[in-house]
Amino acid sequence: MSAKEACLSDLKRRILSTSLAPGGDLDEASLSEHYGISRTPLREVLQRLAGAGYVTLTANRGAKVASMDVGAMRTFFQTAPMVYANISSLAAENRTRAQIDALKAEQRTFALAASGGDAGAAALANHRFHRGIGDMAANPYLLAALRRLLIDHTRLGQTFYRPASDAEAELVARAVEQHDALIAAIEAAQPALATEITLRHWDLSRGRIERFSRPDPLPVDVMNMEDRRHAV
Repeated sequence: MSAKEACLSDLKRRILSTSLAPGGDLDEASLSEHYGISRTPLREVLQRLAGAGYVTLTANRGAKVASMDVGAMRTFFQTAPMVYANISSLAAENRTRAQIDALKAEQRTFALAASGGDAGAAALANHRFHRGIGDMAANPYLLAALRRLLIDHTRLGQTFYRPASDAEAELVARAVEQHDALIAAIEAAQPALATEITLRHWDLSRGRIERFSRPDPLPVDVMNMEDRRHAV
C-alpha cells in the first residue's frame, strides 16, 4: 500500500471512530507531517474523502471533518431506515454464496467485538457488515446512499456499543442476534422478512444514537418504523 493510500485508509478510520471529531478542522501541515506525504498527494486524499462524504472542503477555509449538526442528523434519521430496508430486500434477491460466507465472517468479528465491550471495533465491524449487505443488493444508487449514511451511523454507533447499564447491554446482545437473523433471511431469499428484521434492527438502536447526537429529542418527526412499513 502506498503512503497516500495508507493515509486515506487511516483518515477514514479516524473519522469513523470519532478520534477526529465531527466538524473539526483538518490542518494540512500537521497531516502532511504525520503521514509523511507532501501537500499535493494529501490534497488528493482530502478530495477523495470529500467526494465520499467524510470531509467538507471550503475555498480559502480548508478541510473539515463532515459535521453531525442538527440539520445533518435530521436528514440521517429520515433517510436511513428506508435505505437500509430496501437494500436488505434487494440483498435477499441478489446475494451470492461467496457474499453470504463473507457476511458470516464479518458477523463473527462483530459479535466478538460487541460482546467484548470494544465499542470502536464493534462500530467498525458493523460498518463493514452493512456495507457487505449493500454490495449484495447490487444497486449503485442505493449503495451510494448507504456509503454516506454509514459514515454517520458508524460515528453514532460509538455510543450504542458502549452500554452504560444492563438494559443497554441487552440491546447490544439483541443487535448481535438480529444480525444473525438478517443473515438467515437473506440466505433463505426472503426479502419481506429481511425488510422486517432490518426495521426492527433500526428501531433497536435509534433511541440511543439519537441521544448521542443531541441530549434532547431531535426536532424532527421520527416515527416508529412499524408505522412506516408501507412507505418502504
